[in-house]
Amino acid sequence: MAKVIVLGGGLSGLASGLMLARDDHDVTVLERDPSPVPDTPECAWESWERHGVVQFRQAHYLQPRGRQVLEAELPDVRDALAAAGAARIDWARMLPPSITDREPRPGDERLVTLTARRPTLEYVFARAAEAQSGLSVRRGVSAARLETRERAGVHVTGVRTDAGDVLSADLVVDAMGRRSRLPALVREAGGPEVAEEAEDSGFIYYTRFFRSSGGGRPRPRAPLNTPFESFSVLTIPGDSGTWSVTLYGAAGDPPLKRLRHAGVWNAVLRACPLHAHWLEGEPMTGILPMGGVLDRRRRLPRGLTGVALLGDAWACTNPSLGRGISLGLVHATLLRSAVREDGRDPHAFAAAWDETTERELAPWYESTVVVDRARLAELEAARSGGPYTLPADPASRLRAALPRAMGVDADVFRAGLEIAGCLTVPSNVFSRPGFAERVMAAAAARGDAGLLGPDRECLLELLSSAGAPAAAS
Repeated sequence: MAKVIVLGGGLSGLASGLMLARDDHDVTVLERDPSPVPDTPECAWESWERHGVVQFRQAHYLQPRGRQVLEAELPDVRDALAAAGAARIDWARMLPPSITDREPRPGDERLVTLTARRPTLEYVFARAAEAQSGLSVRRGVSAARLETRERAGVHVTGVRTDAGDVLSADLVVDAMGRRSRLPALVREAGGPEVAEEAEDSGFIYYTRFFRSSGGGRPRPRAPLNTPFESFSVLTIPGDSGTWSVTLYGAAGDPPLKRLRHAGVWNAVLRACPLHAHWLEGEPMTGILPMGGVLDRRRRLPRGLTGVALLGDAWACTNPSLGRGISLGLVHATLLRSAVREDGRDPHAFAAAWDETTERELAPWYESTVVVDRARLAELEAARSGGPYTLPADPASRLRAALPRAMGVDADVFRAGLEIAGCLTVPSNVFSRPGFAERVMAAAAARGDAGLLGPDRECLLELLSSAGAPAAAS
């Protein structure tokens, strides 16, 4: 049995804590937010203070890959999530009407997901953690410094809390998320610099939550993430008859700032015929803006042992693709396996953990950055008034053609959902024999038909003439 300290009691931290405790390790989770776990999911939404999670009441989605992890590794958490009212979505049964081939395929069950609002997800995980033997969650406690010793490099032996307690550990897991302070903690402990690459994803988000008066929720009539010329619409089903709608665009596009006013926001969404029905509910919030989101990846240097980066503390990306939670759960399963195989040898574990993370998860980070940059280029072209020129390389053309092809080809539709659902990395899907040719042929057959929504000129008119802020509600 090993002693493990997990820094951060969010979803990735609690998932790893649960898995490691069920392997009979002694696990302590330090969560700096002091608020106790609420009594119900609704109390979690209404009053749970989670200042350490910037996006706690922003749009969240659990991809099919995340649902797979819960079913395989934490079935009790999956069951509790369903009991809390999570939405079950079977994407294989939601083919767009433009696809005539409606026959089911073997493996369609992989495309099913179970999703809920972030507070509900955290509530379910936190309740499971409270009931788990061998797992202790200390709320209102954070790591003030790392305890280290020289051991063919710098070896982390535990942490000193902000209350002055020294906790020893065989492994310290950094699950502090996007705001992780680990590089500073390592530096203050005399360790080497943690390698980091980062860039602003360049987007700003305006989200509103709704609740159904009748207990149901709107049925998607377009992709959950739908791009238009100067903005995108993100529609996310939630638990207990709730959902969120996010309008997002380039942070460097000043007119879009008016989307923070509900009257303007509503007018823009009403101008999207396949999305306007998402307004048919009771608003639960005003408009919730969020910006300054980074695409960032970190990598620990050789010679630093006794510590592991997990989830968003390792890499965080643009949340509009909805990959963070699911990949964090995948990362937790990989951590559990790495501890099983190499946990007794700090240097072997450090090397294996770095190699596993780079092999299994780095391709998802890299593909997300590529998608972000391409989308920002489209938005900048629209803002500047010039045409967007699609790069001539085959990979860019294939990525651009895939959404159009998904609208007419049932098998391409499923392949696209494999990517969106974090089931198969894009490079593996695109390299399947004959797939690229099939995508290009289907996209060509469909032509340039796009989803109905305001172009740049119409959007600017809506932003300038929609209801005054004082009347927005």
